[in-house]
Amino acid sequence: MTLRLHSATVALGTLLCLVQLSRAAEDGNAASETPSEPAKVSYYREVRPIFQEHCQGCHQPAKPSGNYVMTSVAELVKAGTSGQAAIVPGEPDESELFLQITSAGGERPVMPKEKEPLVAADVELIRRWIAEGATDDTPETARDLVDSAHPPVYRLPPVITSLDFSPDATLLAVSAYHEVVLQAADGSQLVARLVGISERIQSVRFSPDGALLAVAGGSPGRFGELQVWDVAQRKLKYAVTLTHDTLYGVSWSHDGSKIALGCGDNTVRALDAATARQVLYQGAHSDWVLDTVFSVDSSHLVSVSRDRSMKLTEVATERFVDNITSITPGALKGGLMTVDRLAGKDELLIGGADGAPKLYQMHRTKVRMIGDDFNLIRAYEAMPGRVFALRASADGARFIAGSSNDGCGEVRLYQTDAPAAAWKYACDSAVYALAYSRDGARLASGGFDGRVRLHDLSTGVVAAEFVPVPITTDEVASASAAVSP
Repeated sequence: MTLRLHSATVALGTLLCLVQLSRAAEDGNAASETPSEPAKVSYYREVRPIFQEHCQGCHQPAKPSGNYVMTSVAELVKAGTSGQAAIVPGEPDESELFLQITSAGGERPVMPKEKEPLVAADVELIRRWIAEGATDDTPETARDLVDSAHPPVYRLPPVITSLDFSPDATLLAVSAYHEVVLQAADGSQLVARLVGISERIQSVRFSPDGALLAVAGGSPGRFGELQVWDVAQRKLKYAVTLTHDTLYGVSWSHDGSKIALGCGDNTVRALDAATARQVLYQGAHSDWVLDTVFSVDSSHLVSVSRDRSMKLTEVATERFVDNITSITPGALKGGLMTVDRLAGKDELLIGGADGAPKLYQMHRTKVRMIGDDFNLIRAYEAMPGRVFALRASADGARFIAGSSNDGCGEVRLYQTDAPAAAWKYACDSAVYALAYSRDGARLASGGFDGRVRLHDLSTGVVAAEFVPVPITTDEVASASAAVSP
């Protein structure tokens, strides 16, 4: 009897223990399922990209609209011309910036001006950031701003990706890091530094009258930006962000009314040059679009891409018309990098991965057949490596081409009616950019080593060579410098 009572007591104790363990487990699960407090909004990772994409085009040191700059928290908290505190930490409803991006009484938000309002999720992020104290979590390594008041400091020359002579051949625009440098055409003088918010500058082109300079670039993987500068005033006329990656291949219509761009999201776009309103969108490419050019009368736009095609788009209707190049697999070996049009003709020069410059007619005059490359007029003697740049002379009789192969480069001049090169210049640096002045008197090349070379037109020999940016040897300044890759 005693043994039975003892066994029952042990069993009951075990059962009670199991019940307690079960309840503890349930309590633990319940605790783990309790929603945790949301993490604080990060200015640097979450809020700053919103301002970069939607606001900084008009509110940066180069263009401080309303006397208000939005490129750092220190500037964000200041009041603009309204005199109202833009950000009151902890009080979004008393912060003028927040009031400007929210609707009142069903009215459209005041900002962004003449653009679509911010999406609700972005507005909420900004509200939370202000309500949580508007903390600046910018890393120390990213606090050295690059702007018009603090231009880049270079220890090494920046890679040159684009060059262009002004129509009067007095200026040479050179891409750099965070800026475009205007040099005297002979390289004798640095004339101006046009500093914007884009880290990478991919393409620069003067307008037909030379009054404006269009700049395509951006920040890879974050935003693309078109900048338009007043050349005489050295001031930013406007900046527009497009897509979430870098922009390429900027070009002007013949009358200067439109600006075309290639985009990293596989699209081709054109904007009204006066209003910055998008007037063309074409999504027929399947890879990055790297260069563009208008037809003689600007009724059509031509684009080349890493997808190995050159495409024709009707501007007025935004309609994709034709693949100018062959679409037969293997006909084009690799992507296309550059396109230019012969002056006064709808004939197109292209270059790319196969190293062979080619000349095509723009408009098809024969029904497409499988395997044909009917629009091809002429293929030229292949260059070593990949062709990155082509520029035609003002009379269309000649063109120059630049290539890269295993870290070395070459510049060649061709007569458009002959396949062999008239002269060749080889150098120990990849060639990414070329410029041919409209008066036919100057020819410039640039690339990986960051040096601009001015070539003798008859031989290709380098007549002058210079670094387009100031180089510092001050170790203190260099330690915090924003240096080009």
